[in-house]
Amino acid sequence: MIRTPLRPLARILRARERGENPDDIEAENRRRRHEEIQDRARRRAEGRLVVMAGCFLLAFGTVAVRMGTLASSEAAEPRAQVLSSQIISQRADITDRRGRVLATNLLTHSVYAHPHQMVDPIGTAQGLAAIFPDLDVQRLTRDFTGDRKFMWIKRKISPEQMQAVHDLGEPGLLFGPREMRIYPNADLASHILGGSGFGNEGVNSAEVIGVAGVEKAFDAWLRDPGNEGAPLALSIDLTLQQAMEDVLWSGMNVMNAKGATGILMEVKTGEILAMASLPDFDPNDRPRPLLTGEPSDSPLFNRAVQGQYELGSTFKIFPVAQALDLGLVNPATGINAAAPMRIGRFLINDFHNYGRELSVTDVIVKSSNVGTVRIAQMIGPDRQKDFLEKLGLFAPTPIEMVEAPTGQPLVPTRWPAVTSATVSFGHGLAASPLHLAVAYATIANGGKRVTPTLVHGRQRPEGEQVMSPRAAAMAVDMLRQVVTRGTARQAEVPGYEVAGKTGSADKPRAAGGYYENKIIASFASVFPASDPKYVLITMLDEPSTTINGTSVRTAGHTVAPVAAEMVRRIGPLLGLEPITDEILPTITARFEPRVEPDEEAAVRLVANQ
Repeated sequence: MIRTPLRPLARILRARERGENPDDIEAENRRRRHEEIQDRARRRAEGRLVVMAGCFLLAFGTVAVRMGTLASSEAAEPRAQVLSSQIISQRADITDRRGRVLATNLLTHSVYAHPHQMVDPIGTAQGLAAIFPDLDVQRLTRDFTGDRKFMWIKRKISPEQMQAVHDLGEPGLLFGPREMRIYPNADLASHILGGSGFGNEGVNSAEVIGVAGVEKAFDAWLRDPGNEGAPLALSIDLTLQQAMEDVLWSGMNVMNAKGATGILMEVKTGEILAMASLPDFDPNDRPRPLLTGEPSDSPLFNRAVQGQYELGSTFKIFPVAQALDLGLVNPATGINAAAPMRIGRFLINDFHNYGRELSVTDVIVKSSNVGTVRIAQMIGPDRQKDFLEKLGLFAPTPIEMVEAPTGQPLVPTRWPAVTSATVSFGHGLAASPLHLAVAYATIANGGKRVTPTLVHGRQRPEGEQVMSPRAAAMAVDMLRQVVTRGTARQAEVPGYEVAGKTGSADKPRAAGGYYENKIIASFASVFPASDPKYVLITMLDEPSTTINGTSVRTAGHTVAPVAAEMVRRIGPLLGLEPITDEILPTITARFEPRVEPDEEAAVRLVANQ
């Protein structure tokens, strides 16, 4: 900026020539300069006032707009109270397929202590021990009178306990809000739900996380605020689950079994309507895992998913169904059933001597080991392995539970002739009851592979066509005859067309080998046989009953009656109307084998070789 001099030389000289006082020029210039300075200061002050007025206007306008927005919106409670953004305290509910609550949240409190702020630590320790009998008064006294600055007393307490603690009047005892996961049905479906616990936690909030079952498998989904509190709808039906567990408990007691398993699955969708493993537990008070003994001794062990069992004669339908599909046999084909049968240095026998020849249907109806092995030999080891793998018996089931990968079937590494023979009648390959349910559902579904699920209404891709619908229907018909005139007659329930197969297998020892007098008794069933809708697997661990003074352990006398009672209970709950003789369709009539006499003789000759 160029400043005007106060005494410009030219003007001073002209003033002197005219006789004027030069000091007047300086005074005039000084006055003008001061006026310019004042003008600039005034303009700067006015600009600041305008900016400040704009800021105030913007701030009050923002507040007004926000107040208007809040006033026009509906009131809502905050979803969660958190200590920090890392602790998520809201968790979605879990319901059954009808929307009935299986797991939900309850607001409660925790109690903690600041011992250094206590007035009467000894009296407080005694008072807390009276309220919570599981607390050790001596240990509390030691902690309260020591150097500790903070300690948890209880991470979740009831309102009555909170009031009792409050009545102690101790300023060193404080409360913090908690969200507690509760299971209103106690031990019902406990292995499916699994349980939950606390993750990150502070005095004002705690993160609830899944520790097992679907609670852990869907942990991220249940904690995702993007789901806006929508519940996780499982495929199970609470009423069916209760009925299944009631029958299994009764069956365990009557048959003196160590454990029991039941699975009810929809054939078309693969949705599991009920699944139980006994003994079970209460997820509200989940027990600690066992550190010694066999895993199945723990109530936490899920026999339906984690159990690896040789499932005995329930496997016999698989080689028969495959042979039917390959066109190697038909239901009337004669099979050499002469026992014993030698494979290398091994002898294969039957429970009874069934004579020299049985039809393929009677091989299943009478549960002939020798006949089943003959059919497996016609198939060959390579095709047998491929078929069993397509049924899902070589890999863990894809069920939505964290325990599923631990149910890896025990498959032989080598597959010589003797392995092919023993696997054909359910020995040498160990799988879970859920694997068995999936395999039977595939046969009942017209030979189309079924994928099990615990989520209701989930769209799933169609499975692979493992066998022809015709072969599958003939296999179901054979299973029906097992119940009407075979080893599973005690599983018959009039009007419900139960089709199934019993299986009895020696129970393996954890250290290797088998127990002499302990078995796994299974019954795999499909109903109604004329239009298969459901698969039911029932298994008893170490059953034993007495008939006419003789101890009996076989599946036909132990688990088959339990399965029949279960069908009687759940059939009406499923809305199935009993089928009368007047409208009873027959699968055999629809799939009557059409084999010429010469062709049938050729097939019989091959089977007898």
